[in-house]
Amino acid sequence: MKPFEQFPAQSRNQIRYVLTDIDDTLTVTGRLPAVVFVAMERLQAAKIRSIPITGRPAGWCDHIARMWPVDGLVGENGAFYFRYDDPTRKMQRRYFKTEEERKADRRKLERLQVEILEKVPGSSLSADQAYREADLAIDYCEDVPPLSTADVDRIVDLFEKAGAEAKASSIHVNGWFGEYDKLTMTRVLFEEVFKENLEEVKEDVIFIGDSPNDAPMFDYFPNSVGVANVLDFKGRLPCEPTWVTQKKGGYGYAEMVDTLLAR
Repeated sequence: MKPFEQFPAQSRNQIRYVLTDIDDTLTVTGRLPAVVFVAMERLQAAKIRSIPITGRPAGWCDHIARMWPVDGLVGENGAFYFRYDDPTRKMQRRYFKTEEERKADRRKLERLQVEILEKVPGSSLSADQAYREADLAIDYCEDVPPLSTADVDRIVDLFEKAGAEAKASSIHVNGWFGEYDKLTMTRVLFEEVFKENLEEVKEDVIFIGDSPNDAPMFDYFPNSVGVANVLDFKGRLPCEPTWVTQKKGGYGYAEMVDTLLAR
């Protein structure tokens, strides 16, 4: 991973989209510092689209799409994208699965929830589970004492043995039924909202994240960035980002924006 301050000027001039994880990428110890919103507003002023790509729930994503300075977002690790259209005052919601399919998945996930909490002592249902529509989030360090790496791996294994997809973020293990991830729905968002083929414009995109569930994005985008705390997962990332900031969390994100806009 190379220091982002060395990101080439020619590449800076090409960037039209900034995609970002939220937890521990925009946040610092669970809070959003003011510099994050300032950085997002600066991107919009520079005509660069800002798009969170997160594991957080639909309820949160509705709020973010409406009230943050963003151009849409992907939520629940690719289960949907939301976009609020200001001129028409309408929310656009696009799901990977139908409502009936999500209801059937929910019944399976509820059974799996019971098994995981029983077999991995100390794990807990995430506090934001009530606002989720497509996945199950198991808390391993957000509102509970941190579990061991072996326990986190055990949660992932229980999801996968049940036929579910599973990704560990910096705070939760998220599981769902369906062949999608953050990158899958990002492709759909670009095609349907921005009328762009992601493969053709990926050199115009920066993705910034911090943890193993961001690995598909790190792998896909040449201009992938990790905030400094990504180094906490060194050796556990299937694919590392190309670049890394000096600062952690939201301060690293703001550092990235400062460098990007220093044209």
